Amino acid sequence: MYLIGYDLGSSSIKAALVDAKSGKAIATAQSPETELSMHAPQTGWAEQDPEIWWEHICKATHQLLDNSKIAAEEVKAIGIAYQMHGLVIVDEDKEVLRPSIIWSDSRAVEIGRQAFEEIGAKKALSHLLNSPGNFTASKLKWVKDNEPDIYAKIHKMMLPGDYIAMRLTGDIRTTASGLSEGILWDFKENGVAKIVLEQYGISENLIPEIVDTFSNQGELSEAGAKATGLVAGIPVTYRAGDQPNNALALNALQPGEVAATGGTSGVVYGVTDQANYDPQSRVNGFLHVNHSAAAPRIGILLCINGAGIQYRWIKENMTNGLSYVEMNELAASVPIGSNGVVILPFGNGAERMLCNDHIGAHIHGLGFNEHGQAHLCRAALEGIAFSFVYGGKILQGMGVDISTMRVGNDNLFRSPIFAQTISNLLNCTIEAVETNGAVGAAKASGVAIGTYKNIGEAMSSVEVLMKYEAESETVEYHKAYENWASVLKQTMLK
Repeated sequence: MYLIGYDLGSSSIKAALVDAKSGKAIATAQSPETELSMHAPQTGWAEQDPEIWWEHICKATHQLLDNSKIAAEEVKAIGIAYQMHGLVIVDEDKEVLRPSIIWSDSRAVEIGRQAFEEIGAKKALSHLLNSPGNFTASKLKWVKDNEPDIYAKIHKMMLPGDYIAMRLTGDIRTTASGLSEGILWDFKENGVAKIVLEQYGISENLIPEIVDTFSNQGELSEAGAKATGLVAGIPVTYRAGDQPNNALALNALQPGEVAATGGTSGVVYGVTDQANYDPQSRVNGFLHVNHSAAAPRIGILLCINGAGIQYRWIKENMTNGLSYVEMNELAASVPIGSNGVVILPFGNGAERMLCNDHIGAHIHGLGFNEHGQAHLCRAALEGIAFSFVYGGKILQGMGVDISTMRVGNDNLFRSPIFAQTISNLLNCTIEAVETNGAVGAAKASGVAIGTYKNIGEAMSSVEVLMKYEAESETVEYHKAYENWASVLKQTMLK
């Protein structure tokens, strides 16, 4: 018995075929091998054709079946993870009306800002846990204001994962967790955010039927089966945005558990049972995949734009072709604090956790007679780690108990300097886990069909490959962090 999981990103579609009994992936696939095309009609815009997503979902599925030699009849459930915050709109014939406005598109920023002011900051944050910001609801309002002919034809609005589920099953549905990521969920009223719909003049009829995150959300249609090579009737039983799904894949499900990634950008996603918000709106709160009214689970998401991209910039421009392994070895040759060199890694756009300031990247305290490549390598790693700590302290201030942080066994967390710095300063255990979003979605799909007793059992086979514990002697780490935080404060005041 096998389960299929998809992870729809803006760069590629990843797919995994998982043996339900062992919880192990027996085949994985990615399509395309390079990157999905993206269209930017104007500066700051980002669109993709949903049909392209579907094309590569089908290609990845065929790859899985061909590579594994598993009969399609043995696949019993489908799970979907997807890029968050995008907008897909269809007419009554389920035809897409315009390209999807995806997560990185910033055209609706001003619309969200104005709505935040008019609804009122306290009311918006207490009901939505977020500013309407540049999220899905605001993007739909942009279509209403700027493309009224298209807006008039809308039958339903969807998130990217809802669209893939529609192509698989023919049914247009969504989840409460998905609506929360679009800022269309009212946490106080436990229902669709009417305060946002009323503010934007959007009919609630455009919202699809809401189904549970873990449930039979529709069955693979004949058309879906023909396109994918699977068998009609397989249920789609799970869907979630990529960051909540990543937390699930890393087995971060209960209060005090935190998932993190350190790729081009960095993400810290902490689980809490309190519907708290940051008065400065430096983080976002969404319904976690295992939320229920009886046992609330809120995912507090912190995004750091300037993370791995900064370390890559150092590699490409300041190391004469060193590998990341060689850079890490160099970094380990100098003491904690990099002998006073401080790097602020915020050169990848405005940082939400810095109240949307775009302060740029900075190298501070560099001495030409005392510092070299090794200091720059360590300062770069420490600068990103300190950014994670800075954001982690925001989460802790909101009541998120960061006791265990689970991370993928890749990217920045392969560096002991990076991981140990975060562990020591946040006094938490960091566990590196072998998994990915597609595998997590596949395993999650087995919950609703009874393969697993509950979500915890589905994720129990996650293997911890490496663990970092907070050390007892951390004075030098705290001194280095305070120096970095002081430079950040001075820079933000300029």
